[in-house]
Amino acid sequence: MEQKIGLLVGREWSFPPAFIEEVNRRQTGVVAEYVSLDITRMGVPGEYAVIIDRISHEVGFYRAYLKHASLLGTKVVNNPFMWSADDKFFDASLATVLGVASPKTVVLPNKDYIPTISHSESLRNLKYPIDWKGAIEYVGLPCVLKDAHGGGWRDVYICHSLEDVMRDYNESGLLTMVLQEFIEWDKYIRCLCLGQEDVLPMQYDPKARRYIDDDSYLSPPLRKRIIDDALKLVRALGYDMNSVEFAVRGDVPYAIDFMNPAPDMDINSLTRPFFDWTVQHMADMAIRMAQAPRTPPQPAKFATVRG
Repeated sequence: MEQKIGLLVGREWSFPPAFIEEVNRRQTGVVAEYVSLDITRMGVPGEYAVIIDRISHEVGFYRAYLKHASLLGTKVVNNPFMWSADDKFFDASLATVLGVASPKTVVLPNKDYIPTISHSESLRNLKYPIDWKGAIEYVGLPCVLKDAHGGGWRDVYICHSLEDVMRDYNESGLLTMVLQEFIEWDKYIRCLCLGQEDVLPMQYDPKARRYIDDDSYLSPPLRKRIIDDALKLVRALGYDMNSVEFAVRGDVPYAIDFMNPAPDMDINSLTRPFFDWTVQHMADMAIRMAQAPRTPPQPAKFATVRG
């Protein structure tokens, strides 16, 4: 019986057909196709051994479906439960616990709240005013103010003074923001990490937002440290598909962003060599997962222990 890989995507145009073609041409007893969904009934297993999720962070129905599918034994890439809980402040703390260099980071109370929140009652646990002086002394200047749940360089501000921080913070609305040490980098690397095993370090220009194919960019020791640190992070997070960004200052790679569980896989941005690597290794990973036995539901772990 053929095992099925489902691809859940949005407006992507280059990676999806290339991935499906790569899986199907290998004739391994595993087939890939686009996921097709309608209403979902509780407790009914789906048809897919594996689902590659590229879009549920933007479509709530997809996220609900994926949690259900994961519960019933489908391998979902990435884990929808972890993705729902992840944020940039947690990531910074995780890096510190793992011994991976990371910029000093603080999480800030929101600027605004939904209308039903009473500032005098609902927020009685918050100190006021915010200790801006302490925050700046901790992270230093310049610093980075950014959305704790954001991606794609949205809502990211480089601040050179407390006045800059206050100005941008006051425009953040309902977002939860983090304030982070700015790393004056000598080199910048974006790693594509797949299957918690394969890491592709790529030179990246964050200003021009382009990848550069240059094997000589990293010394062997620095390359090894970046790969090792990237693997520590994705294995701790449980992500089988992620990108991890490092700002290298001197000989130290600082992990500055690794909440990218739907990483860029477009041929126009990755360029052909990196795109081909991505398609091939994504196919390797998905086929391997589809051929593994499906994990049945385990309701016993929720049962009350009697003694």
